[in-house]
Amino acid sequence: MWKAAMTELVATASLMFTLTTSIIACLDSHEANPKLLVPFAVFTVAFLFLMVTVPLSGGHMSPIFTFIAALKGIVTLARALLYIIAQCIGSILGFLIIKSVMEHKLIEIYSLGGCAIVGNGENPGVKRQVAMLLEFSCTFVVLFVGAMALAVFVSITVTGKGGYAGVGLNPARCLGPALLQGGPLWDGHWVFWVGPFLACVIYYCVSVNLPKEGLVWVDGEYDFSKLAWACFNGRSNAIHLQV
Repeated sequence: MWKAAMTELVATASLMFTLTTSIIACLDSHEANPKLLVPFAVFTVAFLFLMVTVPLSGGHMSPIFTFIAALKGIVTLARALLYIIAQCIGSILGFLIIKSVMEHKLIEIYSLGGCAIVGNGENPGVKRQVAMLLEFSCTFVVLFVGAMALAVFVSITVTGKGGYAGVGLNPARCLGPALLQGGPLWDGHWVFWVGPFLACVIYYCVSVNLPKEGLVWVDGEYDFSKLAWACFNGRSNAIHLQV
């Protein structure tokens, strides 16, 4: 178990470094709308890391996926706890490396790539309840259809709020910068834990009630003309019985 946990730690640290630097590079580019590049970066980086880590530890790299795996009984509670601790430590190490090598100006502009919901001055950010709703909704979408890049795109473009860094989708990713950078990153930090974990609970309740088998189609069973004819015959028979 400890080898898998060590894999989660190293993978999370590497993911935080690669993903964060890629996103900041996209946002700091001279493209007309750099936010459109972010979902592609998220998808590419996440896909490559999943290919490597899934056979080794399950490829969680986020307390969200570990928590839902524990709810479904895929991993034990002990393994889940060990994974989450490893992921949080990995996040801290990854962002510590970023803080050591990144230009100070970029660190200040992008808050070390952390999860921020409030800004200052001209960038007020979003309210905590709005950020909470986005965290819940986007996490649920990711769990239901696996569209992480889509969720990131929606959160940072549709809201259109300066000072808001978009959904976290990974509490460990939000923890590292908050500990190392502090300041406004702690303001509403609980949102990035409560929202996703609540989405996991709701998703689990929904998933256990989903059909266990695929829908079996019977040819012509729900043909509109047949249904209409059956209804017409039923009404005709009822009229005859009344007479």
